[in-house]
Amino acid sequence: MTIAEIAQQAQHLSLEDRKVLVKLLVDSFGVDADGVEDSPAQEHWGQSLNRLFDELPPIEWVDPEIDDPVEWVKRQRQKEADRLSTYWKDEQ
Repeated sequence: MTIAEIAQQAQHLSLEDRKVLVKLLVDSFGVDADGVEDSPAQEHWGQSLNRLFDELPPIEWVDPEIDDPVEWVKRQRQKEADRLSTYWKDEQ
């Protein structure tokens, strides 16, 4: 059946039936001929990254009182060196 034939048959429907037909046609835009819904547009990578950050638990800051980032890194390196010094002392 062609679209022209369908349109001709639709003209014989009542106004209410045509409204129902139009609604059915509009609702079918998201479904292919086999009745399978089209896949949604893929989420932008930035949106998925923001969602991931929102889902992560809050960060527990180490030494939050240090405002200078260089000093903070030095402190973390010193802590790590102190922690590993027991292993290095045995080798010397």
